[in-house]
Amino acid sequence: MFSHQASPEGFTKTSGLSTIPFWLDNPQRPVARAPLSGVDAADLLVIGGGFTGLWAALEAKIAYPDQRIVLVEGGRIAEGASGRNGGFVSASLTHGFSNGHSRWPNDMTELHRLGVENLAAMQARVAEFAIDCDWLPSGEIDVAVADYQQDQLRETHEQMRESGIKSTLLDAAQVRQLVNSPIYRGGLVDPDVAMVDPARLAWGLARAAEELGVVIHEHSPVRSINDVGDHVEVSLAHGSIDAERVQLATNAYPPLLRRIRHYVIPVYDYVLMTRPLTDPELASIGWSGREGISDSGNQFHYYRMSEDRRILFGGYDAVYHRDNGMGTRFDQDAESFARLADHFVATFPQLSNISFTHAWGGAIDTCSRFSAFWGTAHGGRTAYVMGYTGLGVGASRFGAVTCLDLLYGRQTERTRLEMVRTKPLPFPPEPLRSEVIRWTTAAIKSADRKEGKRNLWLRLLDSLGLGFDS
Repeated sequence: MFSHQASPEGFTKTSGLSTIPFWLDNPQRPVARAPLSGVDAADLLVIGGGFTGLWAALEAKIAYPDQRIVLVEGGRIAEGASGRNGGFVSASLTHGFSNGHSRWPNDMTELHRLGVENLAAMQARVAEFAIDCDWLPSGEIDVAVADYQQDQLRETHEQMRESGIKSTLLDAAQVRQLVNSPIYRGGLVDPDVAMVDPARLAWGLARAAEELGVVIHEHSPVRSINDVGDHVEVSLAHGSIDAERVQLATNAYPPLLRRIRHYVIPVYDYVLMTRPLTDPELASIGWSGREGISDSGNQFHYYRMSEDRRILFGGYDAVYHRDNGMGTRFDQDAESFARLADHFVATFPQLSNISFTHAWGGAIDTCSRFSAFWGTAHGGRTAYVMGYTGLGVGASRFGAVTCLDLLYGRQTERTRLEMVRTKPLPFPPEPLRSEVIRWTTAAIKSADRKEGKRNLWLRLLDSLGLGFDS
């Protein structure tokens, strides 16, 4: 298990590092596109240049090639969560099987099928548009670092089997044969996960969309959205767009629609990146398949190996700042970085002398059910999807095309899902919101210390369908 306190050595290991997300710290990063200036019009306006917005623009242009489709991004393409995540592309649409099974047990077989089809469609688009993004269908290993967690993985494996979903249960020796860590007690392999360089994927999607005729503007923040009857008027910093339809893809940033402000909160997540491993270092841990890995605690880590043999190690802390606090001042957290460094060494003591080169953080859009939700406004002319809760690299394409279904009035198996037709419970207003999150965080930490035993507070949340388990 992992300690909760960071050691002084951890702080030393994380000093003097690049604070730019590793994926964005790339000389091949495209130059910024020109901002919108003046008045424009669009059949479809996409607001947000992360994965959801990019997939929406690309898929809309493929489906409706004669329409004028414009995408505006307040900063740079992939500058938000899409460019700083771990690069896990999961088929899961529900933030993992267990979360989905607890909420929509009768739909899990269909949700899994749709998720696998979505993952395959993503891989096909990557090939179709020759997107160089280190796409690797490696699978993911959920590792147990305590005996009770292996019992939980065994239960999940059985539930997946009953739903017709493939997974492979591993004992300690089997999982250590794949990745050599002394703390592993077992594992569960999900084959329907790919690894990717997320920034290069986003840049490739933007290029592909532009090649098809999508117009993209960066450094074009939206100020307001107004329904003016037969269209939507969108005001930007230096111009405006009249749009027949609008798709919102703003992730954790403050929602442009007041009606959804109580459904999403920004939670800060932190990541470290090592220097490239030497041949002896790589041999000491194995990991030849470069699978994605996450451990099974409520406070969990996720980690993977990059194309140039660096280890990305993130997660564990999830920090909420009062009043939905956001901003670059929260992107660095020395204590969280030090804790991650300590936990990295506990996981791979054979790499105790390795150095880190990058340390970064940023906000994740979190909702109370930990998976995406949808909705419309302005008489159906505006649609949105939010709340991916850190597992949106793969689910973002599904979120985008489902939004397009809603905008264009397409009745599909996606729009018939209970997951799409319902919303999560809203978060309470401040100051109660901060107190509820503080109580819940403390309870989750306690559960991890007590072999997963959930206290009265967590059981109450479970009974309300909130299920705070990550």
